Amino acid sequence: MMLRNMVTSLFQHETIKTTLPKAEETARMAEKMITLSKNRDAHAWRTASGYVLDPAALDKLFGTFAARYASRPGGYTRIHKFGHRQGDNAPVAVLELVDNPRDIKMEVTARAVGWELLKARLRTGSIPDILQHGVKGADEFIRGEMKLGKDSVGELRPATRFNLKKILKYGRPTIVSELATKAEEHIGQLLAQPVHMRALLDKMEQEAKKNPTPQSLADFEMKRASFYRGRTRAGQALPGETLSAIRLSKGALARPKKNITRKRPVEKSKKLSFATVYGEKPTPASAEL
Repeated sequence: MMLRNMVTSLFQHETIKTTLPKAEETARMAEKMITLSKNRDAHAWRTASGYVLDPAALDKLFGTFAARYASRPGGYTRIHKFGHRQGDNAPVAVLELVDNPRDIKMEVTARAVGWELLKARLRTGSIPDILQHGVKGADEFIRGEMKLGKDSVGELRPATRFNLKKILKYGRPTIVSELATKAEEHIGQLLAQPVHMRALLDKMEQEAKKNPTPQSLADFEMKRASFYRGRTRAGQALPGETLSAIRLSKGALARPKKNITRKRPVEKSKKLSFATVYGEKPTPASAEL
């Protein structure tokens, strides 16, 4: 009965959160029910109605899901591991139906495409122009990357292109435009961060200068220094930045780079940060008073 309840909940909400063993069993039974619904005959309806508890979920199974997965040969569910539950430390997972309106893999891939598209534009354009006009053409960018072969080199990383092809292979006809819209929205959020940080910093500076004390000015200088460092948390990469995972994990504890003479000069990538947008760190507030 518990497994029937979980399968019914999955069909109702299209995504559920549970322990990893339960998610695996639920995914197995849900795939059987979806495969059965694609037959669309009386025997399939009777079999599924004896298992699915909610009539509305049953209608959704034979209507929405049968049409959505008509051309997909299998793999209707996806499991995302979600750490461990507090208390008993049981492994937790998010189970979802593929191509649902809140598809996690599509959201993450769209953000990765937006990140790498912004990185490509930073390499060829100027930061002020990008901030003023934004980044467009994600639809053409995605279609161009999809035309590349397996061993071809494009703007996207191989892992991102692989995930993109998996999403688009059996996706709905509007999937490319939806993914491009999500990628451009993520680029807009990345471009808006330095602007919002500037407004926040100006407000903090006004409050610090309203009643100036050595402690308030010192606190403001510490916060302003963190803004110009650009990293709000350890391991954070900035848009346009090219660093290895090991270098990011070391953070401020990493050794400074040595001056290495290379046979072929490497093009230095431009990164989008508070310092690159608004210049170098200004004079301390205490010196201005």
